[in-house]
Amino acid sequence: MKTSEDSVVFGTEDILRSLCDSVTKVLSIATQSPIRYSGMVQRITKTCLKPDIGCFVLFDGGFSGLVVLNFSAQSALEVYESYLLSMGMAKSELATSHTADEVSNVMGELMNQIVGDFTGKVARELQTHITQNQPKMLVLNKQVMLSVDTNLDKPEARRVTFFTSRNNIFYLEMAIDRTEFIKLNDFESLEAPDPDEVIAQANAQQPARSAETPKTDEQDDFLKSLGM
Repeated sequence: MKTSEDSVVFGTEDILRSLCDSVTKVLSIATQSPIRYSGMVQRITKTCLKPDIGCFVLFDGGFSGLVVLNFSAQSALEVYESYLLSMGMAKSELATSHTADEVSNVMGELMNQIVGDFTGKVARELQTHITQNQPKMLVLNKQVMLSVDTNLDKPEARRVTFFTSRNNIFYLEMAIDRTEFIKLNDFESLEAPDPDEVIAQANAQQPARSAETPKTDEQDDFLKSLGM
C-alpha cells in the first residue's frame, strides 16, 4: 500500500537547488564573504562556455550531466583575490589579470570542491552515486562562445545567476537527463562533513601554486578535442 512518503519526488529543480547551495557554501567559506543566487531560474536549450572565464565538469553514474560556471573578469578576480587573501597571502603577490594561469588554477580548484560537495550530498540524500571528471578551465575571448555537447537522452538545461559580495555576477548552467527520484522507504542521511574541514584539507593537499606551469601540449590536445 502506498504511503505519503511514496509521493516525495526529487526532480531537476531540486537537483539544481542542491548544486546552487554547494556553490554558495563552498565559495562563501573559501572567500569569507557572502555569495548568493537569484530566486529565479532560466530554462535554456543548451549550455555554453562564455567569456571571460568558463569552467565545466562532467558527471556520470546514477544520472548524467554537465555543470558550467561562467565568470566575468571582475567576478573571477574577486573570488580569486578573496580566497587567497583569506589564506594569508599578501595582495602584492596576487595576479592582477583574469588571464593569469594562477587565476584559472584557483577557479578550477574551487570548482572541484563545489562538485565534490554536490556529489557527497547526492550520495547522502538520494542514495545513489555519481562520479566527476577533472574540471576544465578556459580563458575565453569576448568573441568566442563554445558549446559543450553531452550524450543525454532527454536533456534539461537551466541557468542561475549568482552575485558576489561586491555584486559582480557569474552564472551556473546545468544540463542533466530528465530524472525523478521517488522516496520508497525511510532512511537516515549520513552526517555531512564539516565544510571548514573539507576546505582546509583541500588547501593542505594543494601544491605550491608558484611551481605550477601551464602544459601547452595538454591544453592544445584539450582544445582540439572540443573542435577548436
